[in-house]
Amino acid sequence: MTLTLRNLSVLAYANGFTLWHYRAGNEALSVLEDDGFFGPASDLIAPGDIVMASGSQGARMGAIARRGDHLVLAPI
Repeated sequence: MTLTLRNLSVLAYANGFTLWHYRAGNEALSVLEDDGFFGPASDLIAPGDIVMASGSQGARMGAIARRGDHLVLAPI
């Protein structure tokens, strides 16, 4: 599963840092950690940004990190 770009929104931005919210809907929150999940937003999102995600299975918060050529959600 990959990110749905329209479900990603900026909550705050300052000094090159962005706080994001991702509405996961019915997706398992574990898919946010998959390699390539944030690929569709790679021109918007950067390592060090924070993502808060919520969906029908709860919520998760993590930091964007680079794993090889992919951006992934890493534990804080």
